[in-house]
Amino acid sequence: MGRKSKFSPEFQTAAVRLLLEPGATNESVGRDLGLSRETIRKWAKRLAAVADPDVRRAREDHAELVRLRRRVRVLEEEREILAKAAAFRARETERPR
Repeated sequence: MGRKSKFSPEFQTAAVRLLLEPGATNESVGRDLGLSRETIRKWAKRLAAVADPDVRRAREDHAELVRLRRRVRVLEEEREILAKAAAFRARETERPR
């Protein structure tokens, strides 16, 4: 993704919690903390996605899909190597001595 944030996850969570105060906006919270409103918006969006079970499940499913596709690729390569080895072995045993 990007570079590592210089703000701890606890600080980010606390900053987003400030948005729950009446009348709070991304701009006002950002100004109070010396951050841009866009930074507060991104943190709020990310934390909301983490808290949403459907989003969390979708991310887990995606991670599993990536892992399984990688495993299938490795197994296909291994199968190809074994097929070539078997063909080579068959040719070697058919040679007259």
